[in-house]
Amino acid sequence: MTLIDGKKTAAEIKQEIAAEVARMTADGKRAPHLAAILVGHDGGSETYVANKVKACGECGFTSSLIRFEEDVTEERLVEEITRLNDDQSVDGFIVQLPLPRHIDEQNIIRAIDPSKDVDGFHPINVGRMSIGLPGFVSATPAGIMQLLKRYGVETKGKHAVVLGRSNIVGKPMATLLMQKSNPGNCTVTVCHSATPNIKEICLNADIIVAALGQPGFVTADMVKPGATIIDVGTTRVEDASRKSGWRLRGDVDFENVAEKCEFITPVPGGVGPMTICSLMINTLQACKDNPYK
Repeated sequence: MTLIDGKKTAAEIKQEIAAEVARMTADGKRAPHLAAILVGHDGGSETYVANKVKACGECGFTSSLIRFEEDVTEERLVEEITRLNDDQSVDGFIVQLPLPRHIDEQNIIRAIDPSKDVDGFHPINVGRMSIGLPGFVSATPAGIMQLLKRYGVETKGKHAVVLGRSNIVGKPMATLLMQKSNPGNCTVTVCHSATPNIKEICLNADIIVAALGQPGFVTADMVKPGATIIDVGTTRVEDASRKSGWRLRGDVDFENVAEKCEFITPVPGGVGPMTICSLMINTLQACKDNPYK
């Protein structure tokens, strides 16, 4: 069994990005600039944004954080997005999700200039990805593809099962795995809440990407020997032995599944660090493509 170390891989990629940024600035070009909009004070969102700001520092990027209270109007948020769209010094920006219920997330995503949509959520970027054109790919699926590539996981002709059909992970993950690329060229099955016989489907999988948000859903009796398991789940569960009172648990019963696998990602330290790393890759590309750089 080989443990896919996302934390180590992300650190290596950030070093590669930092070296490229250093060369850019040495040539008189400015560093990439990533901005983030954070609405409210959700603990998870605060942590994610703080980690993104930290990653910007490690990569030599400029970063900006724009905060709004939870009662901000959709109109005001769109106004700020328009300002960032027009700001030539900002290469890319994100609006941290989820947003308060009174705000339509799809309206917000559509308001972002696709050339600055480094989260890869805009319909134009999703469409470009689906037909294999260059564009920004959603950070978590892009990070998973990086892990498969860097660990040499064979994907061509393999049966991949994606558990979950979210717009952020499940759907783009399935699309990327079936593309004519390396990694890619998989036969892909997508399972969700209405799928019967999930256990039987998983038992035929060479690769399982678990993105359901259900702790411990994938058990040992669902996995064939030699499979590759990518665990996207990050659910907080109670743990009285921890000072915080909780720990992160993935969608995979790691302790019992790992011994059957050829490759497996842990939680934490697997997919999570790669999500932020992919955001850095997208921002660097946005800077290169920025006509005002």
